[in-house]
Amino acid sequence: MEQKCAVIGSGVAGIASAIRLKEKGYDVDVFEKEKGPGGKISQLSCGGFRFDTGPSLFTMPALVTELFTLAGRDAEKSFSYRALDKSCRYFWEDGTDITAWQDKKRFAGEVSEKTASPEERISAFLDKSRRLYDLTKDVFLFNSLHKKSNYLSAPYLRTLLHIHELDAFTTMHRRNSKWFDSGKIVQMFDRYATYNGSNPYRTPATLNIIPHLEHNMGVFFPERGMYQIVSSLYRLALDMGVRFHFSSSAERIIIEGKKAAALRVNGVNESFDIIVSDIDIVNLYGELLPGTRIPGRQLSMERSSSAMIFYWGVKGDYPLLELHNILFSTDYRNEFDMLFRKKLISEDPTVYVFISSKEVKGDAPAGAENWYVMVNAPEDTGQDWEAIRAECRRNILSKIKRVLGKDIEKSIISENYMGPQEIGKKTGSFRGSLYGPSSNSRFSAFYRHPNFSGSIKNLYFTGGSVHPGGGIPLCLASAKIIDKEIPRIN
Repeated sequence: MEQKCAVIGSGVAGIASAIRLKEKGYDVDVFEKEKGPGGKISQLSCGGFRFDTGPSLFTMPALVTELFTLAGRDAEKSFSYRALDKSCRYFWEDGTDITAWQDKKRFAGEVSEKTASPEERISAFLDKSRRLYDLTKDVFLFNSLHKKSNYLSAPYLRTLLHIHELDAFTTMHRRNSKWFDSGKIVQMFDRYATYNGSNPYRTPATLNIIPHLEHNMGVFFPERGMYQIVSSLYRLALDMGVRFHFSSSAERIIIEGKKAAALRVNGVNESFDIIVSDIDIVNLYGELLPGTRIPGRQLSMERSSSAMIFYWGVKGDYPLLELHNILFSTDYRNEFDMLFRKKLISEDPTVYVFISSKEVKGDAPAGAENWYVMVNAPEDTGQDWEAIRAECRRNILSKIKRVLGKDIEKSIISENYMGPQEIGKKTGSFRGSLYGPSSNSRFSAFYRHPNFSGSIKNLYFTGGSVHPGGGIPLCLASAKIIDKEIPRIN
């Protein structure tokens, strides 16, 4: 008898889950409240400019290409991307700038030249980051932390034997400050806490695995921009026979005999054997499982940061800037104190500038560039976002002028905006938080919601608000985890 599966949400984790379940023999339907696929990975076209509106850094491409291979397709022909020779360019207000070359020796040499930090300290730090990844990948990234039998597996026992190496009992900033004499290099590596919306002054140093993904494994870029990840996987899913239902809001998961038995969509109940949720876990319990208590510490956990993003079409060419650029705050600690304690944005925020037209020429008209300009923002707790937005825009333009020597305000010929309120509304992220719970505790990984329900059978969870976390690689990893839990039927 045919087994039916419903996937709620078509973010990258939802699409990946649909592909994996279809390959296992399930009849798969994906229900999405928006008009198209992608979730946080979306795009915007305006005035001749195209913008990727969400995630902009692409690492671990094998997690994408393995889906094509799994489906029996030629990954190289199906999804085109290339390796970058530099991952980012960093700027400080004293005029220092550092290019993060993908060639590790060249990168270490540049850091040494610009900050007098010994090359071997950079190399040793990246070796340590690799070691952290090797110790944790099969425990924290690609398997469930919430399945008791996993704790007797060889990877878990191996990690337990080396638990002293995981740096779980010190913070990222404290460890980096001991590793490097240069405050600039400490700041450069502290920044990786923001990759899952956390505070480097509180998050455990275990998160120093993140530089490994970027500096050892490499940074890449899709041939047509970040949305190509979604569009390529969407086409693959369609080709496999997955059905997508857009503008179709899931309203309730129907529970019968402690099993997820049906899904109500647009007022109609439809029976399913498996239900996979790719929506924010807090919203799922509050809206689709009324009367079911949300487990654990999901409501009490500190939320991750959000973002304030300006999408500017800028007249002119700016060779000083690369695809990815960071203009650092002069008071990093205060910036995070403002974000997580005061729930505001610093007057001197760290500014990220992503310009996809550096790689995809059709993303901007000739003689112009598409600037995705982002600062970290707190979760939405009812702040006066209009006032914050206006002040933040002024501060960003002022910082660009100070650091880059460019007064770009009069060169902005197209402008769009997204802040925590808009992110929450469009992507269904609780309070606009981009990564669900923050990792501002050594226990955060264990407190994240599991990928399956302990009380409701046939109900699974994927996406950035559950284990192992947010960002494209971890969302794809969450789909891989539930793939291991759901039986094959073909």
